Amino acid sequence: MNVVRKILSRFRRGVLIATVAAACAGLAACERPPTKTEAAQSPVLIPAPAKLVARDGGYTLASASGIKTGDEASARVARYFSSLVERTHKLALKPSPGTDGAVVFAIDNSAPEGAEAYTLRITGQGVRVAARDERGLFYGAVTLWQLLGADGRLPAVEIEDAPRFAWRGLMLDSARHFQSVDEIKKLLDALALHKLNTFHWHLTDDQGWRIEIKKYPKLTEIGGCRIPAGDGGIDPATRKPRPYCGFYTQDQIRDVVRYAAERHITVVPEINVPGHAQAAIAAYPELGVLGTRPAVSNEWGVNTYLINTEESTYRFLEGVLDEVAALFPGPYVHIGGDEAVKDQWEASPRVQQRMRELGLKDEMQMQSLLVARLEKHLAAKGKRLIGWDEILEGSLPADATVMSWRGTQGGIDAVKRGHDVVMSPSSDLYLDYLQTDSADEPPGRPATITLQEVYAYEPVPAALSGDEKKHVLGVQANVWTEHMRTFARMQHAIFPRIAALSETAWSPASRKDYQDFLARLPAQLQRYRALGIDYAQTPFRVDIAADAGKRGSEAQVTLANPLGYGIRYTTDGSEPTATSSEYGAPFALPMPGKVRAAAFYAGKPLASASERDIDAASLLVRSDEQLKMCTDSLMLRLEDDGPADGERAIFNVDIFNPCWQWNGADFDGIAAIEVRAGRIPYFFQLAHDEPNRKFKPAKSAHGELEIRAGCDGELLASVPLPAQPDADGFATLDAKLAGNAGKQDLCIYFTGDTRPTMWALDRVRLVPGAGQP
Repeated sequence: MNVVRKILSRFRRGVLIATVAAACAGLAACERPPTKTEAAQSPVLIPAPAKLVARDGGYTLASASGIKTGDEASARVARYFSSLVERTHKLALKPSPGTDGAVVFAIDNSAPEGAEAYTLRITGQGVRVAARDERGLFYGAVTLWQLLGADGRLPAVEIEDAPRFAWRGLMLDSARHFQSVDEIKKLLDALALHKLNTFHWHLTDDQGWRIEIKKYPKLTEIGGCRIPAGDGGIDPATRKPRPYCGFYTQDQIRDVVRYAAERHITVVPEINVPGHAQAAIAAYPELGVLGTRPAVSNEWGVNTYLINTEESTYRFLEGVLDEVAALFPGPYVHIGGDEAVKDQWEASPRVQQRMRELGLKDEMQMQSLLVARLEKHLAAKGKRLIGWDEILEGSLPADATVMSWRGTQGGIDAVKRGHDVVMSPSSDLYLDYLQTDSADEPPGRPATITLQEVYAYEPVPAALSGDEKKHVLGVQANVWTEHMRTFARMQHAIFPRIAALSETAWSPASRKDYQDFLARLPAQLQRYRALGIDYAQTPFRVDIAADAGKRGSEAQVTLANPLGYGIRYTTDGSEPTATSSEYGAPFALPMPGKVRAAAFYAGKPLASASERDIDAASLLVRSDEQLKMCTDSLMLRLEDDGPADGERAIFNVDIFNPCWQWNGADFDGIAAIEVRAGRIPYFFQLAHDEPNRKFKPAKSAHGELEIRAGCDGELLASVPLPAQPDADGFATLDAKLAGNAGKQDLCIYFTGDTRPTMWALDRVRLVPGAGQP
């Protein structure tokens, strides 16, 4: 998807439910998660059920507890539940005819209507989960598992529950970075436990074709491999190109689809056309407009390669979809349709001739013709076409469904034209965007989409009338993997934000409450740990900032937790506990000193303690994460290209305007500025956004490091850049100053257009003059 998206911050205040309202009589109470006592009145379930009544008492499960079932559907759910409980609670429950006090799973036609609805009742005598359909019974089992305490205790409760939306989804991009089948299954396990029922699988793009098509084997033989940019694409032992490869065989696809179905998840495959097609054209050049074979792309962003408009290409795509339709039994096939930059079509005499032959007035009508052709072909196989909201830019078959990613307007327009829509806006639900401002965030896309922003998103636009709202099938979060080289990074991006999405997708809008959600979230983290889910730690850790204090021997320390949980800290080097000093406001710390801090809930830390050693020298250093972007036009958190394996340096870079600011730098006694910089590949295709990239002309062969007093201020220093960085991939540059004093805003940038590489700032240090501390 397009990296050039302005992320609009949102803040939503819900109406607090009864368990929290009493605690929010004052503003301070409302600005923090409820205490353990405040939250104790309701079971900690995510997503929140539609109706819940808590009773006194409960029931204790033990290994001797039987599970009563009545048919094969309830037996399947019972087996799933017992295996989950054995894994997480070490209780060996066995489905059986059951006895008094047993857990009962029952298909019951008197249960509430709805295939995914269920009832759950826990008393001192036992447990009963009932539903009309196996799907509802499965979700009742998930709720029962969430209610089970570490000691096997279940609280007495009555629940009547059903989802708000029919489409509750997550999209995973396996084209940019490839995940193993076992990793996909682990993700499906987690989606099921969040009551999500749709897995949108992005299987083809410019950077890789990941699904075996037997009729066209080169799609995976050639299109399934690329040579990564820079050192990442070089074998460190032989110095020869090292391809990055991966695809799913049809047997593996069937295995994943079966596994998902057992968890009542529908898999929606995506085959992207007419854009994002460079890998396919690399495999079969005759599909392209130019007739030449490009490499499978190793660059991110928006590439210009389109498939051509020949009848033979349409038949090729239909052959692909024939095999796709046979592999995926669900009702939908996604054909992409996004970011199909029309430059190649506009420049091609043959495409223009083809448009005249067909009586088409513009290139968007050409794309609409392709969409209509594919929709008809899929309909003949019992499938419905779904595509990104760009498919609305021309005429669209009546039965086509739209996935709205460029905000909500595409969804509104689709509904107004009579189409079903899935809401998936990049401004709220793109989980590859960073989730906090922490320096510990892994690589990701510009700006942040916080847990609160995901939670606050409302999928049904107010602009829709009552009847029109029925066209909103549901909601989906998307995970684009350009910057997710590992499965751990993918999990970091998804968890815990997927918990916020699940509540939006499942729970009634009236039940949503962010403060109450934060009170339930720590229990969800315990479930993640029990399941081995490598969720993001950054929202639960403490950021420690320090600036010079009023006295030269002190630092002013500021602590913050991104989610607003209470903070405890120490300054004697000890581990923070629930009885350590409670943070309320910035404090003075004698230097040298050490601060350790952790966020706490209900007396327990939510993540490992953050720590920072602070002395006068450390206050003179800023990393790239601590600096501001001069314009913040398109800031990315980018990973270095080497080493080929293992950990790599990470840089915050505005690729439209690589320029960093240190605001309010104290120049008293400073004689020089030391800059450590690295050089990374400039591996971005930005199509029509490319002219927005700015750089200042170089005055020497390799450009300069320039430092100014403010972006438009006086030039303080200029240092020639080397032809190459040092052996470790970095260069350390010393810029002498003359007579500067007081506080100034530093503006740091590198001159010259150095593509296909670019310099990126790693660290800045103010160097005191002789005799200075």
